[in-house]
Amino acid sequence: MKLSEIIKKLDLVVLNAANEDEDIKSAYASDLLSDVMGNAEAEELWITMQTHKNVAAIASLKDIPAVVLINNGKPDVDMLEHANLENVAVLVTNLACYEFCAKLYNLINCEL
Repeated sequence: MKLSEIIKKLDLVVLNAANEDEDIKSAYASDLLSDVMGNAEAEELWITMQTHKNVAAIASLKDIPAVVLINNGKPDVDMLEHANLENVAVLVTNLACYEFCAKLYNLINCEL
């Protein structure tokens, strides 16, 4: 599914330039950076409450095209700067992790 479809259908706020043509195959939800480094895969969305620079760095390292900040998360300035340099989209939802994950799962699996 295209990132643009996910943004539109789940009413996500886009905080920086996003490559909305990216294909998203799944998602990974975790706030533990080492967990994401060890288990997340390329072309997944990363769902987290973490808002610091290392999030953008790890997303870039793992070829994760977009990070979704739950609960109206507000990224640190250096996170947005690094995300822009690494071409990682930073998106925000007002939903809690459980609700957002459920909606995203249903959206992706209904489109298959």
